[in-house]
Amino acid sequence: MDKIVHRLCKELELKKFQVENTIKLIDEGNTIPFIARYRKEATGSLSDEVLRNLGDRLAYLRNLENRKEEVTRLIDQQEKLTPELEQKIAEAETLQEVEDIYRPFRPKRRTRATVAREKGLEPLAGVLIAQQLMEGDVEQIAADYVDAEKEVNTPEEALRGAMDIIAETISDDADLRKVIRRMTVEQGQIVSKGTTEEVSDFQMYYDFSEPVRSIVPHRVLAINRGEREEFLSVKIEAPVDHILEVIKKKIITNPESITVQYVAEAAEDAYKRLIGPSIEREVRSMLTEKAEEQAIKVFAVNLKNLLMQPPVKGKVVLGFDPAYRTGCKIAVVDATGKLLDTATVYPTPPQNEKEKAGQVLKDLIHKHGVDLIAIGNGTASRESEMFVSELIKELNRDVRYVVVNEAGASVYSASKLGSEEYPEINVSLRGAISIGRRLQDPLAELVKIDPKHVGVGQYQHDVNQKNLSGALTAVVEDCVNSVGVDLNTASVSLLQYIAGISAAVARNIVSFREEMGRFTAREELKKVKRLGEQTFVQCAGFLRVDNPSNILDRTAVHPESYPAARNLISRLGFDTDAMSDRDINALRDALEGIQVEEMAGELQIGVPTLRDIIKELKKPGRDPREDTAGPVFLKEVMTIEDLKPGMVLTGTVRNVIDFGAFVDIGVHQDGLVHISQMSEKFVRNPMDVVAVGDIVKVKVLDVDLDRNRISLSMKGLN
Repeated sequence: MDKIVHRLCKELELKKFQVENTIKLIDEGNTIPFIARYRKEATGSLSDEVLRNLGDRLAYLRNLENRKEEVTRLIDQQEKLTPELEQKIAEAETLQEVEDIYRPFRPKRRTRATVAREKGLEPLAGVLIAQQLMEGDVEQIAADYVDAEKEVNTPEEALRGAMDIIAETISDDADLRKVIRRMTVEQGQIVSKGTTEEVSDFQMYYDFSEPVRSIVPHRVLAINRGEREEFLSVKIEAPVDHILEVIKKKIITNPESITVQYVAEAAEDAYKRLIGPSIEREVRSMLTEKAEEQAIKVFAVNLKNLLMQPPVKGKVVLGFDPAYRTGCKIAVVDATGKLLDTATVYPTPPQNEKEKAGQVLKDLIHKHGVDLIAIGNGTASRESEMFVSELIKELNRDVRYVVVNEAGASVYSASKLGSEEYPEINVSLRGAISIGRRLQDPLAELVKIDPKHVGVGQYQHDVNQKNLSGALTAVVEDCVNSVGVDLNTASVSLLQYIAGISAAVARNIVSFREEMGRFTAREELKKVKRLGEQTFVQCAGFLRVDNPSNILDRTAVHPESYPAARNLISRLGFDTDAMSDRDINALRDALEGIQVEEMAGELQIGVPTLRDIIKELKKPGRDPREDTAGPVFLKEVMTIEDLKPGMVLTGTVRNVIDFGAFVDIGVHQDGLVHISQMSEKFVRNPMDVVAVGDIVKVKVLDVDLDRNRISLSMKGLN
């Protein structure tokens, strides 16, 4: 364990106490959100991101140590373990190194070398590889191994078998493989050729090469997809001549020996038949793994920014799910997200019943006091946006619209959850409900959808789905816990992301609420079936009670810190069980004058915990999402034909990828800000400049009407 702790400290640049305490907390079954929020003294205030990285590396390093022990045991069972080999295994820093060491001892399928050994040719291989100075002819030496019963009929066959043994021995040399792998990565080229002249998305890769060491992740994934869809053939071109020199330099120990030409030939065969193809697969796998890690990271960052978009509170919203032949689905939800009304209208082709559809929408808008219209950005969105824009001009109330990313709405509509939430509502109308509610509270609504389907990824279908799901689930968990949820309104979907709460316990909380009425205090959670003390400790701080008798139940202060918080409030002349809005304002002013370090000592709690308590008491029930800019609401529509180079517009960042960002400027087609157009300064990573949901100013560079493409620039504008 000391070795693992030392390595984690070095890799993550952390102090020993941070690593040791975090490992202890993880091993005790604590969740990452709980550790990040409520064990800051123990971890030195490490963020949830750092804690998750530490947890992932801890799992890898423990797996590495377990594999080392297993390989040592397996080699020892073969009675081939030497002190040197044991030390080599102990010093290996990656699973790949351990597997390279174990390679010669691993049970093999039947190979050419295996067959040669069965024919008794291993001694001949030993004679060749020894490269001793001797007189005579190698074929004469090989003649001693001719044996018809063993199917060795000629000296040439004996030599070929012996060379197969040498080739496999060279291939199993762990140190040599490590050197060749490094040379392939540092000097090799990844090369792709088109297998067709057909126009495709992969044309730029029809005659493409780039150094392995510098190819960017999104190109790797694009090439992989092109190969998988049979548009491309792909290979790694290694520095073969240089590699063969390295192999021969190590293998050939006596150039004057009469056996040297056979050893040299075996060395070439070892590389071209065994090592080269194997290393190529390893390098391709390594490139893919790194590219997938980057793609998943991009997806995770975009998802977090999407989920943390500010809610639009206190507004009645009309969700508008566009379509052509089957009609546009309409759903009106009140300020709390409760469904008020539904309808289906046909303002788009082929029916084009704009007047009739307009009257239906006007009636709904006036009947329910609609403030905002959320239009899905899918099929027929353009025509629907123009229809809504014209409709707004005819209204006698201030109504605005916004185009909402509807990704995943149809998945939700047809899901088991969708049917459970709205069993009496037609599946086609549930999408409109989702569109309206995701504008009101993106986090609460989007947690109902598999994160892979929310439309902010890059090559999400090409990466390891288990790794993707794990990373995205962690993002959703961190977002939900950082915001916290209202215990009396949260859905099962939202509750099951709270630290320590399983899907079953989430359902039990909702069932308890429906049966017993609203929660009035956090302590009542202990009455919920299967919610034991350990679960309560993990989840309680992230669950809020609106209008509680105890103000602390409305904050992120953990119940374990209530005695200290009450003591603090009492010292300032207030009572936690009887606080009016005026008292809260007065308490906020009183908290400003506290000497935190001194007070922490008096209350016998840590400084980070006290700072968090003070922050919560200054603004009970504060939503951290309120600090970010909300969506841009519109009244009039623009078209791509209206755009002219040089125009400066305000837009919303919809997606961030390795080579830039897509920005919604209100013309239905998102424009691309290439990484080279994001800043006057050099930009290494677009995420250093923008995030999903950011409101940015952009200048139109070019409009390609034929390909429906818009090029934008942010230089000098933000």
